Amino acid sequence: MELIFVHGALVRDGQWWWQRTAELLERSTGIRSRAVALPSCGETTPDAVAGGLATDAAALRRELDEVDSAIVVGHSYGGTVIAEAGNHPAVAHLLYVSSYLPDVGQSQGAIMSDETDPVAIADNGDGTLGLSGYDAASFGARFLQDADDTTQRQAWERVTAQSAAAFMTPTTAAGWQGVDSTYLVCAEDRSTSLELQRFHASRATRSVELPTGHHPFISRPDLVADQVRMLAQRG
Repeated sequence: MELIFVHGALVRDGQWWWQRTAELLERSTGIRSRAVALPSCGETTPDAVAGGLATDAAALRRELDEVDSAIVVGHSYGGTVIAEAGNHPAVAHLLYVSSYLPDVGQSQGAIMSDETDPVAIADNGDGTLGLSGYDAASFGARFLQDADDTTQRQAWERVTAQSAAAFMTPTTAAGWQGVDSTYLVCAEDRSTSLELQRFHASRATRSVELPTGHHPFISRPDLVADQVRMLAQRG
């Protein structure tokens, strides 16, 4: 069983975000994992950025093509990537972390548009979007309030611009349908509202509520690792 992590929007270096949980799982169970490099976040080649959601979904499908069976973990925007990637025979389970299970035809931007306290995002004027008005302290307070200061600064260093097409492109598939899934609701999340999380969690096979902020795989890797172990035992 492989473990594939799909990170959220407007950041890069997925392996860094997932590393604490990955190391814990490998030490305790031998489960190895990888993180998908998202083209829309500039993690592959400059000319692939504009492809947005479509190229991100293609990147996930390429990772899945290399394995026989996988648990795919989607954080935030990562859930929309999972949806657009469609059904793949290698997917055994899906694990969502404060994420989205969109219907066909929904875009990431549309999903986020109903939030009463939305994350501030601005048009960079070059086909990309970026966080607006944040610095290291305010970013840490909103997205990683349950992590230490050093981790918050390291996370801020990985904030990046992302293709506007990642947010504006409607999904053409719903890869979560018909697949066993667990949704981790982050009860202290200051980025994605509990209301929105619980709505999408209702579409999953089951949900579990964690007493964490937006990134429990960083702040409480033990809790996330426990969920992965249970899914791995299901086979």
